[in-house]
Amino acid sequence: MFEEIAGIPAHPLLVHAAVVFVPLLALAAVAYAFLPFVRPHLRWVLALLAVAAPVAALLAKLSGDAFLARLGRAGRISDEYVPRLAQHQDLGTWTLYAALALGVLTLALVVLVRPGAGRTVPALALGALTLVAAGASLYFVVRTGDTGAQAVWNGQ
Repeated sequence: MFEEIAGIPAHPLLVHAAVVFVPLLALAAVAYAFLPFVRPHLRWVLALLAVAAPVAALLAKLSGDAFLARLGRAGRISDEYVPRLAQHQDLGTWTLYAALALGVLTLALVVLVRPGAGRTVPALALGALTLVAAGASLYFVVRTGDTGAQAVWNGQ
């Protein structure tokens, strides 16, 4: 199901949504958590991003797994590159987990921290958790993208 879109491997197409939406969610969630004046402007967009980013990460992960299986069936993966592709696959899994955690925390922020609220203790605590999840999401999306790009552009 996640192998091809119009005859083109789906992973190179779908991965771009995760590369855009996950960092955008991370930055917007941190802004919403710590800058009360942006809350009225970001609330609904942030709620949509909190759903879209994890879905994009999931689609990238599922299409990547299908793409790797397809290349393996076709015998197009050299044994020397299997560890690097396995690392990319593992990082993709961690990106999905981090994006899911960030999405859940962001939805909690949107529901529990209203636009007119100042810097309350619950808002700051939730903001701190969101900051950690945002940092993890950014780290994993960059590392996953880098290992994938190395595999493609360096012939690995």
